Amino acid sequence: MPELPEVEVVRAGLEPAIVGARITSVQVLDPRSLKRHNALRGDFVGMLTGATVLSAERRGKFMWFPLDTGDALVTHLGMSGQVLLRAVDGAPDRHLRIQLMVSHPVHGELAINFVDQRIFGSMAVDELIQQQIGKPGSPSRTVPSQAAHIALDPLDADFDDDAFVGALRKKSTGVKRALLDQNLISGIGNIYADESLWASRLHGEKPGDALSLAKARELLAEVRSVLTKALAEGGTSFDAQYVNVNGASGYFSHSLNAYGQQGKPCARCGTELRRVTFMNRGSHFCPRCQRR
Repeated sequence: MPELPEVEVVRAGLEPAIVGARITSVQVLDPRSLKRHNALRGDFVGMLTGATVLSAERRGKFMWFPLDTGDALVTHLGMSGQVLLRAVDGAPDRHLRIQLMVSHPVHGELAINFVDQRIFGSMAVDELIQQQIGKPGSPSRTVPSQAAHIALDPLDADFDDDAFVGALRKKSTGVKRALLDQNLISGIGNIYADESLWASRLHGEKPGDALSLAKARELLAEVRSVLTKALAEGGTSFDAQYVNVNGASGYFSHSLNAYGQQGKPCARCGTELRRVTFMNRGSHFCPRCQRR
């Protein structure tokens, strides 16, 4: 599933092409990709056609594009979603679900293709609400109602380190489960949780309330380091499902120390890495460096 770095790469790639653009037409090829759109508020196509995009925003794995109508186009990539920039006369992408035609004052006519093989992702037009979030003194923000429950991610300037560390150290559940809790900290999925835990020498099943203050802060620092490095390398791509807006793959997969490395020697101590089942997926760790 795309995590914070992959989604941010897509957002940053879309920003120069879509901000300031007018949406001239919308085509929905598969209504299943509108499962998060509230049709009672209005027709998806009608609410977008003629609107101008004001900015490109993200929180965790949610992207949204505020419109001059007061609403926002919200995009969630799900397991396999992609948002691709295409020429208006380009061949249709495989698994194309929604297509937006836009007119940009600098870049001209462009196609924005929402492609999703497994149809777990979605697009929706949602209302924007005011929200106070982050460390004390942070300004209020406008956020789609669908993303209001999502915590800030650790790369956000207003992320409250003290509040996160305090909440983590009150958790009786395993620290990996806490990292995946989008109400506590957003943008971290299975890949980057495993990598951060390996970097901080923590077993994912170690309870949060067993962490010292120093260890909890070290974990947060490693989370930031892993996400920052992955972002610089364009995210993690294992197959053609994880690409940027131009269809190019990220290459952080070449830097992985734990995730998907079972059976290989630990880069730190040489012990064979293991994989165990965790929440219908896998956890990857070094049994020597990350003792439970």
